[in-house]
Amino acid sequence: MIKFTLNGKTEETNAPATTRLLDLLRDDFELIGTKEGCGEGECGACSVFVNNLLQNSCLIPIGSIAGAEIQTIEGILETKKFKILDESYSDAGGVQCGYCIPGMIMASAALLSKNPHPSKAEIREGISGNLCRCTGYNMIVDAINQAAKKGDGIW
Repeated sequence: MIKFTLNGKTEETNAPATTRLLDLLRDDFELIGTKEGCGEGECGACSVFVNNLLQNSCLIPIGSIAGAEIQTIEGILETKKFKILDESYSDAGGVQCGYCIPGMIMASAALLSKNPHPSKAEIREGISGNLCRCTGYNMIVDAINQAAKKGDGIW
């Protein structure tokens, strides 16, 4: 039995310890905002917070999450931080197909939590583990820059 906290709620699973966190989230908990892109930790579509650190859930065997706090995109949907990021991405045209966006939002929140006033170069570095094939990065960088300004004091 593996016990952990998922989006603020204590959970447990009997799934094999080698099950990927990504699969557990999507298949067992139906949290489908976390996506599988590459399955190799290269694209960031599966980004989640594990103990407040941005991680690629496709690389994490659930045996390593015992006692951990996991937060997915669904876990931040009702926060003020998400609302600011959502509005900023929309205003900057930073979303097209939307497949990468949950992971990109998670990376944006992680970046702004560490550095609430990043330069454009720091933004690019902060999202460098997340790929976007549709929108391109200029509009995403602009969105994060806008979110930093709009969310001054909450990051």
